Amino acid sequence: MDFNPIRRSSMTLYSDPRDHYSHRVRMVLAEKGVTVDIADVNARRPPEELGDLNPYNTVPTLVDRELVLYQSTVIIEYLDERFPHPPLLPVYPVARAQSRLLMHRIEKDWSGRLDVLMRGRGGERVLGKAHRELRESVVGAAPLFAEKPFFMNEEFTLVDCCVAPVLWRLKYVEVDLPERQTRPMSQYMQKIFARQSFRDSLTELEVEMGE
Repeated sequence: MDFNPIRRSSMTLYSDPRDHYSHRVRMVLAEKGVTVDIADVNARRPPEELGDLNPYNTVPTLVDRELVLYQSTVIIEYLDERFPHPPLLPVYPVARAQSRLLMHRIEKDWSGRLDVLMRGRGGERVLGKAHRELRESVVGAAPLFAEKPFFMNEEFTLVDCCVAPVLWRLKYVEVDLPERQTRPMSQYMQKIFARQSFRDSLTELEVEMGE
């Protein structure tokens, strides 16, 4: 993945270096070995040019020649089809649908609560509720990580690219994991965080989150 703005490619990703939705896209790009120009964006103060490309003025936004895509799951599925090796969704329709459903559940159960904690706004009651619900949901899902080498799959998939950025930020938002209950998840985290594509996808700010 090319983070050097001097070298240009036909593809540009507008990415917030703190944002887990942007992180999942960077992880897919790294897994595919795709050269891309990264435009770092502060999601709270996006540049005017982003609004010209994306009517919602949000990140991540991917520009591939004349094509502009936003919404992270749309982007990562496009990248998986655009760069088919290695494949990051199962071949068979039922398994693909199950992977998409898992990504949807991650969005519903984890992403919104993590967003609240990452923003750090909304008052003590709102933050406390998001923290409690995220912790309960993550701990409740921990046994699932013992079933397969990757999250609910024998192979690394787009689902892992959605799960890993959330798990990476748990320490940063002070969500502690009880050791005994979450041992399979902790083992998964160690494996995924050591994966080269994950290491390559990290921004400097994200590296600091994990310290």
